[in-house]
Amino acid sequence: MRVDGLNTEMQAMMLEASSARATPTAQQVGADFGDMLSQAVNNVNGLQKSSGNLQMRFDRGDADVSLSDVMIARNKSSVAFEATIQVRNKLVEAYKELMNMPV
Repeated sequence: MRVDGLNTEMQAMMLEASSARATPTAQQVGADFGDMLSQAVNNVNGLQKSSGNLQMRFDRGDADVSLSDVMIARNKSSVAFEATIQVRNKLVEAYKELMNMPV
C-alpha cells in the first residue's frame, strides 16, 4: 500500500474542502448572534404573553382552560425568563472582563 500517494490525495481533498467552505467574517457572525438573541427574547416575550392570556381566561371562567394549563404556561415562561437573565448576566460579565483587559 502506498502511503505517500494516500497522503497526497488526503491533502488535496483537505485543500478542496477548505477552499469550498467560505469563512464567515466577524460582521456576519455578529449579525447571526444578534438575530439569534433577538429571536430568543421574542420567544420569551411570546411565552409570557401566552401565560398571561391563559391566566386571564382561567380567571374569567373559561371552561377550555384548566389550572394545570395555566401553571405549566407560567412555569415555562418563568424558566425562559430566568434563562434569559442568566445569558444577560454572562454577557455583561464577559463585557466587563474584556474592558478590564490591558491593551
